[in-house]
Amino acid sequence: MMRNTTAELLLNSGGFHTNFTVEEAEITGPTELFWFAAMCLALGILISATVIGNVFVMVAIVKDRNLNNLSNYLVFSLALADLLVALLVMPIGAVYEVKQQWTMGAALCDLWTSCDVLCCTASILHLLAIAVDRYWAVTNVDYARNRCKKRIYLAIFLVWTISFTVSIAPIFGWKDPDFNTRIEVEKRCLVSQDLGYQIFATCSSFYVPLVMILILYSRIFQEARKRIRRRPGAASQAMLLVQRPPPVFTDSKRSSSSPSGGSSFDPPSSVVDTTLSCNVQDNSMATAQTVNGVQPVKQPLNAQTSSSGTGAMGRLLHIGKREKKPENNLAKREKKAAKTLAIITGVFVVCWLPFFIMALLLPLCNECEPDFPIFSIFLWLGYANSTLNPIIYTIFSPDFRSAFKKLLCPMHGTQRPNL
Repeated sequence: MMRNTTAELLLNSGGFHTNFTVEEAEITGPTELFWFAAMCLALGILISATVIGNVFVMVAIVKDRNLNNLSNYLVFSLALADLLVALLVMPIGAVYEVKQQWTMGAALCDLWTSCDVLCCTASILHLLAIAVDRYWAVTNVDYARNRCKKRIYLAIFLVWTISFTVSIAPIFGWKDPDFNTRIEVEKRCLVSQDLGYQIFATCSSFYVPLVMILILYSRIFQEARKRIRRRPGAASQAMLLVQRPPPVFTDSKRSSSSPSGGSSFDPPSSVVDTTLSCNVQDNSMATAQTVNGVQPVKQPLNAQTSSSGTGAMGRLLHIGKREKKPENNLAKREKKAAKTLAIITGVFVVCWLPFFIMALLLPLCNECEPDFPIFSIFLWLGYANSTLNPIIYTIFSPDFRSAFKKLLCPMHGTQRPNL
């Protein structure tokens, strides 16, 4: 079992005695050995999973053309922040957790807590930046079309600047009077417990971003619900799933430029799956409007075709079936949208809310100090958000799933040449 050592300290300045308790990790039996090994294994797996997951996200964005776009720059920066949590914060935290006392000095404690605040705040603020970007993309069509690098770079710059400002304040003296005493005597390493700093830090790092994220995602859901419901009552919705290469087009101005009386449109092979949505009647053919003199070839509905002679490079055209129960499909789409947003916000709240409630209570109530296991659980639950972020922010994206498959299995998606 863990042994408690109680020491008596005479404070010369005050002339009175005070007791403090330091827990030393001492294994006295097989049960304690089992839990000690289980804790070390769990922490090691958590750190490794965080590193691997975020490295995968970063490599996928860099290597995959379909993911290397402005909207994913924020996801890349988020993955970088979470990777730094795994590399700079978690390992020292794991040592502190295993030893159950801080023995690495005041300077390293100061540096570690600052890195902790910097990386975790950056991770949380990136979630806010992504929510803002998604909100603008949903509510403003022109924003998604004209998304510029300067705005994305400015968002990333602001995230890291605010995070750095919050984290650096204790190093420049915004500490409570007992900071060094906790480290040298009580063998505990905590960020500054000054009430003013805790209010500033918790509001900047969590409470304000939390309120904004909840508002933004509720507005996104309302807009998504409005778009789902906005469709003609008599028409059925057809989903055109076009895989590379896209449909063959005929040029009405140059109908004699090819043996078949039309010219084909063949973009680079890097073009990925594109989903088109249109409202069509029950029968006849689906025809798009002519754009710049280029007309798409008519395709019959309720058909699944593949271009002949193209092998693995062929295209798959899938037309959705007539919706027999529009109200059921409507409810399913709304439920899916709500589920997606609930997962994104729910995981964030569950991971960080307990820790930040505790962080705000500690300087307010000296008698409310939690036991070491409770503090550790809340702290590592927050760290686990950096493990879950690469899963949450990529699992709903087919492009990310495809990129991960290619990274895990390089032969995945390779195409054989036609013979």
